[in-house]
Amino acid sequence: MIHHCVRLSLKPGVAPEKLEEALESLRRQGEVIPSVKSHLVGRDFGGEYEWAGTYVIEDLDGYWEYLIHPAHRRTDELGLPLVDKFVSYDVTDDPDPDMGEKIAALHQRRYEQDPELAKLVGGLGDYEGSASPGAPGA
Repeated sequence: MIHHCVRLSLKPGVAPEKLEEALESLRRQGEVIPSVKSHLVGRDFGGEYEWAGTYVIEDLDGYWEYLIHPAHRRTDELGLPLVDKFVSYDVTDDPDPDMGEKIAALHQRRYEQDPELAKLVGGLGDYEGSASPGAPGA
């Protein structure tokens, strides 16, 4: 299993209705993407981030399905312009020592196939972790 986690803080002055639209889209992608086995979206306490989401996915094929699903792309369109600071990470019980590089390669493939997404990501104030264009293997 792979637990894909994102944490984010917003740019100053984000309108409450825009935030709610983006959060609802995060929740919706967890509901409609078939490979997502469970998900949680909510407030992030105990750190420098304000909001977080976790998506449980069975394997790399499911992870790819999650990444390229239109509901996930819609969340990117709605949410990324609101985000200042973003981090993503993955926790897995898979024993493959190359799993991190394989996950980063999926993200890199997605950026290569979607130049507009790469531009959205490039507009973030700070972005690190498994989905970052600068991640190992990406």
